[in-house]
Amino acid sequence: MTVTDLSPPEGGLVEWWLHQPPSVDRFPIELLTASEKVTELQRVQARKAMDDAYEAELLMALAADRPDTDDPPPGHPGARRRSAGSPVPGTSDFLPDEVAMVLNCGRPHATELLSDAYQLVDRMPAVHAARAAGRLDGYRARIFADVLGTTSDEVVAVVVPKVLPSAAGWSSGTLRKRLIAAAIAADEEFAEQRRIEAERRAAVRLYPTADGMSALTTEAPAAVTAAMWSVIDQAAQLAKTAGDDRPIGVLRAEAHAACVLGTRDGGPALTGHLTITAPLSALHPSGSAPTAESVPTIGGSPITTAHLRELLAQLDALGVQAPPGGSLTLALTDDDGALLTTVTHAELTRLASRGCDEHGKAADCDCPVLGPPPEVPGYAHTAAQERFLRLRDRTCRHPGCGQPAGRTDADHVVAYDCGGRTACDNLCCLCRSHHRLKTFARGWRFEMDPDGTLHVTTPSGITRSTRPPGVREQRALPPPRPGPVDHSTPPF
Repeated sequence: MTVTDLSPPEGGLVEWWLHQPPSVDRFPIELLTASEKVTELQRVQARKAMDDAYEAELLMALAADRPDTDDPPPGHPGARRRSAGSPVPGTSDFLPDEVAMVLNCGRPHATELLSDAYQLVDRMPAVHAARAAGRLDGYRARIFADVLGTTSDEVVAVVVPKVLPSAAGWSSGTLRKRLIAAAIAADEEFAEQRRIEAERRAAVRLYPTADGMSALTTEAPAAVTAAMWSVIDQAAQLAKTAGDDRPIGVLRAEAHAACVLGTRDGGPALTGHLTITAPLSALHPSGSAPTAESVPTIGGSPITTAHLRELLAQLDALGVQAPPGGSLTLALTDDDGALLTTVTHAELTRLASRGCDEHGKAADCDCPVLGPPPEVPGYAHTAAQERFLRLRDRTCRHPGCGQPAGRTDADHVVAYDCGGRTACDNLCCLCRSHHRLKTFARGWRFEMDPDGTLHVTTPSGITRSTRPPGVREQRALPPPRPGPVDHSTPPF
């Protein structure tokens, strides 16, 4: 039953309930004794489990509203090929993207929540009921979903009654081992299934840590990672034996980098691509930073010949140049960090020496001589536009997505077939997954402001926005909000 099926009093009650601010019943902590604080902590854990169960039921109810009948059918443009799709059978491939927008999280986490909800609500109702009653915490319930998710319904029916009664009293590690052992006893092929599923999760991940450092992790079969570690450690130990007294961890990190970035035997050298973003003032050595008057201030005004000459003089004085075998692209921004243009050092030199076409190269006029790549006729964007977009956006612009811009498409926000222009203020970087969502998912809306801020609205009316990195906040981005749902076909 939906809100529209309710009588006016019932419908009003639902509206009142949904617009109440979230709250938690709290007892004055200062009045509690030590034992009472412990009791209240246990009650909090039970409430968390109940909320997890409630969330799972809401997710499954939303999934029921998003059948896969709305997706492009096999053999048609936009039909799913290799993407993960929805973990809830019979539901739209784009369901995880909508949940990610609603919960303000990434698609992988939304997919995990949906998967757990399906496993527990639909396939393991006894585990779900224990969590809903607060008898089993959410973490242990998710272990059931993780271990038994790939097993048959017959195995679930045997294992859950055997393990669930004692699950709350075991540690998480013991619970996982008991579940695996019971599943193997019920299905001799279970261990092999888990090994195959684990190998499909092999991946390399990069994530920042702190103080300018990042971690690169490789998840692969144990034999492969053991061999990789052996090579890295041997190289580090050789360096240590040769007299390098730095910590062994540093030597291993250098050895790992050398293995990845070095020349492959019998193959061509691999070149890494790195984008460094820094204000010009940061390149000056300590103690010789330029004054405010000596730093080019472009502001929101056009980039003139005088600006270019001043910038070129500073770059030449600092010795900024492309590394051997590499390239250098300069990104010029306004005072708020919005990208105005991109240019190579050679282009900058040529433009500064040529000057204004109307007033000549000796004039310091206010005529613009450089700006964003111009709009072009037709659907295909230019190489200059792509360079501008990748430096402006840096990642996929869909909220919550961090796919590097080098692995994205330049997408028309307003579709070219619907009158959208092939111009930088109507193009943005979208990864293949979110490009497909924008083009084929029903009820989604994408809009972009002149400064590059992208607003994405889900079929359920939640809007989230992303700015190009580096753009200072001039106004608060709109919070997630319910809005009118447009059921017509979006302008792709």
